[in-house]
Amino acid sequence: MAGTNNALTEAVYYILLSLHQPLHGYGIMQKVEEMSGKRVKLAAGTLYGAINAMLDKHWIEALPEELDSRKKEYVITKQGKAVLTAEIARLKELYENGIAVTEGR
Repeated sequence: MAGTNNALTEAVYYILLSLHQPLHGYGIMQKVEEMSGKRVKLAAGTLYGAINAMLDKHWIEALPEELDSRKKEYVITKQGKAVLTAEIARLKELYENGIAVTEGR
C-alpha cells in the first residue's frame, strides 16, 4: 500500500488520529493541540496543505456539506486507518528498540 513504508509527519499523524470522528478544520486544530498537550499547534496553511494531500491519497474524505453550514468536515478512510496503524507499529518499534538499547536489554 502506498505511503505505509514512509514515516508520517507529526502533523499528518495527529490529523489522522483526530479524524476518527468527523471534524472541520478548526476542530482538527483544537483536537491536535489537545492531544499533544498544546505542544503541536497547526497553522492554517499546514493544516489545509496536509488535508489536500491526504484527500489526494484517499486517507481522508470530505463529508457532504450541510446546506446551512460553510464548514467542511473530514473523516479518516479505511486506507487512512491502515496507514495510521502502520505508523503506530513503526513508532512502537522505534520506542522498543530505544528502550532496549538505553536500558541495556
